[in-house]
Amino acid sequence: MCGRYSITDPDEALRSLFGYNGPPFDFAPRYNVAPTQSVPVVRLNHEGRRAILAMRWGLIPSWAKEAKIGSMMINARADTVATKPAYRAAFKARHCLVLANGFYEWQAPPEGSAKGAKKQPFRIVLGTQERARPFAFAGLWERWRDPAGAKDAPPLDTFTIVTTDAAPAIAHIHDRMPVMLTTREELEAWLDAEKTSPEEAQELLRPYAGGDLAAYTVGLKVNNARYDGADCVAPAAPGSA
Repeated sequence: MCGRYSITDPDEALRSLFGYNGPPFDFAPRYNVAPTQSVPVVRLNHEGRRAILAMRWGLIPSWAKEAKIGSMMINARADTVATKPAYRAAFKARHCLVLANGFYEWQAPPEGSAKGAKKQPFRIVLGTQERARPFAFAGLWERWRDPAGAKDAPPLDTFTIVTTDAAPAIAHIHDRMPVMLTTREELEAWLDAEKTSPEEAQELLRPYAGGDLAAYTVGLKVNNARYDGADCVAPAAPGSA
């Protein structure tokens, strides 16, 4: 699964890669994005142009009675995304790009470890830990209105990240990973759900195959979902992770 990630690149770098329109999107670097938080996402607007906006992580289906269901829907499995009731409508029509430059996975302690041993967090990037380059997760989004809320209350836009089997380079850490989109062709094909058939979209939902996937250990501060300091992405000091 993908339960935490980072996005620290400035607007101009992201705009160049993802081609969204509109005024500069002002947001602070995020070193430890956690579920239910609002973060930058790119989707097509009503004119068919790319737009960036903040969405809440944790998809709430349009038919949901309460928002709390979103905290359980932060990831959608690639093998069931087209058929599972919570995601199938979004898979047909509402794709988005979740902007990132790294994500975290936790490796279980080795067999024979002391009781209470903690999982080791890793940050996974494209490139190197010093020069991690941005990419996008394949995402789905939904618009939800609280059935118990006021009639004029604004809707809530939420998203989920699609996951698949782990690439061989990181399978020793965790058996699954988020779908990473890196080329302009992949980004365009995933984003335009009208032009890309469900079969073609499904073909994009595969493990990352590039040779520049890298992982390094980070400190345990990233375990705290409320902590978002820059040291989350720093390599763990020897013997301290």
